[in-house]
Amino acid sequence: MSLRDDHRVADLSLHEFGRNEIRLAEHEMPGLMALRAEFVDEQPLAGARIAGSLHMTVQTAVLIETLTALGAEVRWASCNIFSTQ
Repeated sequence: MSLRDDHRVADLSLHEFGRNEIRLAEHEMPGLMALRAEFVDEQPLAGARIAGSLHMTVQTAVLIETLTALGAEVRWASCNIFSTQ
């Protein structure tokens, strides 16, 4: 199994809805968005490998996308089956 196929998406047709929810959450998380804007070019987390386990919410998605935008390699596992349906 490669790293590219070690996940499953139950309903890919929900992608657009999910992306819109993430955009809304970004507006509610100005601290993370400011970090992204300030440090994206510097890539301060380049080479960092971060793993986490937390409820998979739109806020968690914003955190993960911020870590990735700052250069980290991120792997995530949801700790609640009901937040990943």
